[in-house]
Amino acid sequence: MITFWQQEHGRLIEKYEDELNPALNTWVDARCVTSDDVDDLQTKFHIDPENILDILDPDELSRIEKNDGDGYNYILTILRLPVFSPSDDISYFCTPLGIIMTGKFFITICWTDCEVLKDFAANRIKELSLNDFTAFTIRFLSRSDTTFLRYLKELNRRAVTIQNEMFRSVENQEFLQLLNIQKSLVYFETSLKSNQLLLEKLRKTRILKLDEEDQDWLDDVDIDNRQAMEMADTYTNIMAQMNDACASLISNNLSIVMKRMTIISIVITIPTFITSFFGMNIPLPWMHSGWIGMTSISLICVILALFGWFVIMKTSKYADPIVTLRKRKARSNKKQARRKRRKQK
Repeated sequence: MITFWQQEHGRLIEKYEDELNPALNTWVDARCVTSDDVDDLQTKFHIDPENILDILDPDELSRIEKNDGDGYNYILTILRLPVFSPSDDISYFCTPLGIIMTGKFFITICWTDCEVLKDFAANRIKELSLNDFTAFTIRFLSRSDTTFLRYLKELNRRAVTIQNEMFRSVENQEFLQLLNIQKSLVYFETSLKSNQLLLEKLRKTRILKLDEEDQDWLDDVDIDNRQAMEMADTYTNIMAQMNDACASLISNNLSIVMKRMTIISIVITIPTFITSFFGMNIPLPWMHSGWIGMTSISLICVILALFGWFVIMKTSKYADPIVTLRKRKARSNKKQARRKRRKQK
């Protein structure tokens, strides 16, 4: 879908193509593009088809170049934007955004929709000017870094919530959620590094003319991008340590279960051994005692069962390390409360 925007009284206003004012700069917003949209962009704005294919490639990295040959005359900038899609398995991922500056047209092309483009269309960006294409491009980078930082904090909160659930009960669903979060962090970290290379190239090359104000904006964007890179790297390391801790927890729980099963099997083996021994052709005690023999054997079986139950409960009481830690904390809290009461008296 292609949408046309022009700025009037400091606000972006959506217009039809036949209503455009040729004296004003126009933002051509192409999102979720189809094959018909690609053909329109190629014919109306003389865009190289290879550049459009690069923009629509989800794995395309950030770059800037000037295309002034073979009948083309425009500046192409590709940057990476964060995307949140709750319906997908991996809710957070990244997508390339192609920016083409030609004449009075500022063209953005993206194969999907994202929050950054929605913010621009909804006039949520302060002091936005469509008259300066360079500043308009830097604003896209700035908004991208802000969105990256917010999404990284949300991913961290989700990881902490899943971690608390895993300490209560470990299931495959929690592991899949952690795996998806780890994938999102890797996507974010790769895209932020790619955008950082783009920022360095903007400083070194003269493809875009930067004035003093643009240089200041670029410095702020550089700081935000580096901060987002550090956050992504930190959260990635935390996720790796969390996965190791969860693996150790599962191994520990498995050892506890195997210990309990071993105790149960040993307890069950004792009466089995006794019955097997007396099942041979040997004289049995209380063979001719009638009810007295049956009662005695029943009491012995009950006593052995109670003894086995006591042993199992005693071992399971101290087997779970989480329960033990909770009890220790509860005891320490009670002791501290008693000390406070004594001091108050």
